Amino acid sequence: MIRDITVLAGGTGGARFLQGLLHGIETGALPGVSADAVVTVVANTADDLWVHGLKVCPDLDTVMYTLGDGIDPVRRWGRRDETWSVKTELAEYGVEPAWFGLGDRDVATHLVRTQMLEAGYPLSQVTTALCRRWLEPRWGDRVRLLPMTDDRVETHVAVADEESPSGRRVVHFQEYWVRLRAAVPAEAVVFVGLDQTTPGPGVLDAITGADLVLLPPSNPVVSVGTILGVPDVRDVLRVTKAPVVGVSPIVGASHVHGMAEQMLTSIGVEVSAAAVGLHYGARSDGGVLDGWLVDEGDADEVARVVDGGVACRAVPLMMTDHDATAAMAAAAIGLVT
Repeated sequence: MIRDITVLAGGTGGARFLQGLLHGIETGALPGVSADAVVTVVANTADDLWVHGLKVCPDLDTVMYTLGDGIDPVRRWGRRDETWSVKTELAEYGVEPAWFGLGDRDVATHLVRTQMLEAGYPLSQVTTALCRRWLEPRWGDRVRLLPMTDDRVETHVAVADEESPSGRRVVHFQEYWVRLRAAVPAEAVVFVGLDQTTPGPGVLDAITGADLVLLPPSNPVVSVGTILGVPDVRDVLRVTKAPVVGVSPIVGASHVHGMAEQMLTSIGVEVSAAAVGLHYGARSDGGVLDGWLVDEGDADEVARVVDGGVACRAVPLMMTDHDATAAMAAAAIGLVT
């Protein structure tokens, strides 16, 4: 019986997958999973940044708001029923960065987080405090949200710049995504400070103590990839007793949402469901996967993944509603049990 599930998640895609996973647990749609199973989410923090003196953690907040029913359902980020008076006033003062807007309701979260950090609390304890509002009323102790590390990490992207002596300039990942809209090629991705981090409290135990570890269809480079880049995380994934199953973020040679295509290209990985699975690699050969789901439209790539030592199946992977996503989670479980 599966009682402890650990999910290594980015923001939007990870959050939507978690909604379906939890729906599947509650409705009994996941074979072999206990009705009181605990889900631990290890979230990417390499997208974090400081804006107007406030610490902003986009992926942590997206997961927290989504599972707490506070997310904007259209944008899939930020708060529901948001207003933008603060952003407007800052623009009137000419304060930069104008391209990254903080909603009025969202600002409260960042104020609380920043005050606690400046008071000496680590990010993991701050996240626990914030989740008392968002997760505990709905999920009790059945959902835990853990930052991948308490240490500061920032993802930067190198882009072409004819005016620079080097021919390129480096921007924060959020500037690449929000201001540039990922519309220019990413020449390189740099994870500042990642190799100097230590896993956040509870992260390694959540992996070694799990009955199942899932890698949702989050960005394999700048979301799941950064979690795997935290020292010791790959090592414990390779030795945990739990099967490790991933879900492809690539469907039909393109990402469904976000910028996986640009990020994969920047590190020289082919943009295909099979290539991402092989990029993660088989645990039997030093990688992190036992199983990999690809979309039914990519069924011709299954054999390539299996040849790489990873069990693979083609199933519908579009997260159109909670039932469809729960079916994906059920398929992931069925692949390795």
